[in-house]
Amino acid sequence: MISREVKIFIMCRLLAYLGSPISLEHLLYTPEHSLIVQSYQPREMISGVVNADGFGMGWYDQQKATEPFIYKNILPIWNDQNLPSLSRYVESGRILAYIRSATAGQALDFSNSQPFQYQRLLFTHNGRIEKFRQTLYRPIRNHLSNEIYQSIQGSTDSEHIFALLLHHLESNPGKTIEQALYITLLNLSELAKEYQTSVSANMVISDGNRLIASRFSTQTPAPSLYWLRDDPTFPKSVIIASEPLFTGNWIACQENSIISVGEDCDIQFEQI
Repeated sequence: MISREVKIFIMCRLLAYLGSPISLEHLLYTPEHSLIVQSYQPREMISGVVNADGFGMGWYDQQKATEPFIYKNILPIWNDQNLPSLSRYVESGRILAYIRSATAGQALDFSNSQPFQYQRLLFTHNGRIEKFRQTLYRPIRNHLSNEIYQSIQGSTDSEHIFALLLHHLESNPGKTIEQALYITLLNLSELAKEYQTSVSANMVISDGNRLIASRFSTQTPAPSLYWLRDDPTFPKSVIIASEPLFTGNWIACQENSIISVGEDCDIQFEQI
């Protein structure tokens, strides 16, 4: 049994948007508690003070079925001089964004920056595998096909969790992303029990049409995660975020659950 005395470190903040096309500026800068503000003044991080170890965002073209576009930097998001101009130019209805507070010992470089991409999939993760290198690093890699193994560019637990998800998608071609995510989380839970560690895994995945997210931890509390639909400020849309961006009807996602947002912004929930 996993000891309840193991300390969980919750890091990073994530944000996902699906709905009517908007500018990155409107999503990243306009809200009173925007991702920019959360980078230096987060409200619900259990450990850590700032998210100053880089950031990234991915978005999809509204008209063409292309692979997503990604912009990353290892600077704090408030120090990137190009982002304000870029965010005014880019417009999309499918956006993932992320700010990083790096786990001690994990390199601060582009290969470890999120979101991660595989073909049309975008992936972000907030959470941690406790003592990752000493516990689940090798067991996760042992699950992977050569193609997915070779796709790993960095050293983070986040990218390895994404690789495990890709493995379950590849091994079960008839499964939906939700089903593969469910299997992945059960797999992680089993591995955590076997190797006496803990896993927290708030994730968001997009294929360009939908959002699939999880709020999950093998120990309580799970990292914070909220959803909001059809707010007057962002009509005909759903936002999923680690922290509410502004005053509104934000609803906390249930712990150990999967959240699916369809193209028409319908939301479905499944307990794990």
